[in-house]
Amino acid sequence: MGSHVWRPLYIAAALIALVLVARTFLVPDDFGIHEQGYMYGWHRKGNEAEWKVMTVKYRTAAYCRECHEDKTESLARTPHGIISCENCHGPALNHPDDPPTLTIDRSRALCLRCHALLITPTSGRADIAGINPDTHNPEAECTLCHDPHNPVIRSRSDEQARLSQK
Repeated sequence: MGSHVWRPLYIAAALIALVLVARTFLVPDDFGIHEQGYMYGWHRKGNEAEWKVMTVKYRTAAYCRECHEDKTESLARTPHGIISCENCHGPALNHPDDPPTLTIDRSRALCLRCHALLITPTSGRADIAGINPDTHNPEAECTLCHDPHNPVIRSRSDEQARLSQK
């Protein structure tokens, strides 16, 4: 065989050898499979202590339920019940010690993350009711008419406006 066949093989072998040598210097000794086997075992064992002292930024709905049982109960019975409280209210870090840190995002953009009408509805996301933001009350925030904690029922202000038009 001519050298045109062997040269690429030599280059491939050299690249593999280079990767293996670089791996010995770049990958820490404590990285790999530990007592857990392959399941969740690919990590640095020496890094576990660093992660244990890291401050938890997000909490669960159970944390919110401790003080806001009425809201979490009513929300659980609605389509928004599957969404974490912190998706709309932000991370619960330092809450309730510092309540102002927990912001309520009432922006239209937040709602449109899930409720913008899809042009090509091919995923499970297409099952969520969508609106065209350019034609559906483009100047108004969604919370003026819709209660995020119970989106199926119209808000009181919307219902009152509808009744006053009759």
